Amino acid sequence: MAYSPLMVQPMRDEVTRLGLAELRTGEAVDDFLADRAGWALVFVNSVCGCAAGNARPALYLATQDPACPARRATVFAGQDVEATARLRSRFPELPPSSPCFLVLQGGEVRAHVPRHGIEGRTAEQIARVLRAAFPDAAAVAD
Repeated sequence: MAYSPLMVQPMRDEVTRLGLAELRTGEAVDDFLADRAGWALVFVNSVCGCAAGNARPALYLATQDPACPARRATVFAGQDVEATARLRSRFPELPPSSPCFLVLQGGEVRAHVPRHGIEGRTAEQIARVLRAAFPDAAAVAD
């Protein structure tokens, strides 16, 4: 059973304030992934403690980097069930994980940080992994 929308709204807001588009339907996921040009960052949000304590703070740090892709989106596992399932179906080689991060280039996964790469790590460590996957900042400026 999904948590109350009132309870998860602050968790959604924390992410959308960083410029991530909420993908709440399968169609929205398809539309986002159809644009295969350039780079994208996708975050699978969650109500779990590692999302609050590590993943969302890491997302904040990563989005402060000038090389962070401008195309950013999020699905909320356990809340946006159809959207999360559609995203996962598009990358069947990746085990389902929430929270998690995907860095995409041309629609292909360049980096995947699953839950086991989030748990037990600091926000700074996770952000460092994400930043390492971003395109070169000079290339982004071109």
